[in-house]
Amino acid sequence: QVHLVESGGGLVQAGGSLRLSCAASRSTFAFNSMGWYRQAPGKQREFVAAIDRGGRPNYADSVKGRFTISGDIAAYTVYLGMNNLKPDDTAVYYCNIADVRSVQYWGQGTQVTVSS
Repeated sequence: QVHLVESGGGLVQAGGSLRLSCAASRSTFAFNSMGWYRQAPGKQREFVAAIDRGGRPNYADSVKGRFTISGDIAAYTVYLGMNNLKPDDTAVYYCNIADVRSVQYWGQGTQVTVSS
């Protein structure tokens, strides 16, 4: 079982910045990707960003140019830098890991609230 610990959420005004962090426990199986999803009230959980084992990033269109994902899968850490935040970015952000068996693990979530 892999445990994920997230931190860095909070309340920020529109146009502000936050940085989320996620640290994972060691796993018997290697990870294929680490990333972030978010879920706003009344909406389905959606993909935000992820990096693969080669460090290649992938972003949802809604955050391209504003969010930056970084980290090191081999070191079990991933970060999400969020700039120019908008009220629509308000959500609970979840760290996600997919291992080589395609088993997914989720963090407990961290709240990000952007006020207008």
